[in-house]
Amino acid sequence: MKPHWLIVMGVAALVAGCGETAQTASNKKTDAKAWEGAADSPHVLAGWKAGDRASWEEQMRHRAQSQNEYTRAPAK
Repeated sequence: MKPHWLIVMGVAALVAGCGETAQTASNKKTDAKAWEGAADSPHVLAGWKAGDRASWEEQMRHRAQSQNEYTRAPAK
């Protein structure tokens, strides 16, 4: 009977968790407002103006309505 390897493996598993270092961010970064996004991105819609909250909200309303199945379906 050689259950010693089980004890050694158990101790090794317990000790492996003790060597982990703390995971903290080195500097804090605050998120920007959604309407202050990058205007020079190729993925920005043509009618959107960077920094203009009303323009951003209008684009979001238009996007939501474009995904609405009731407005997309043909009228009967």
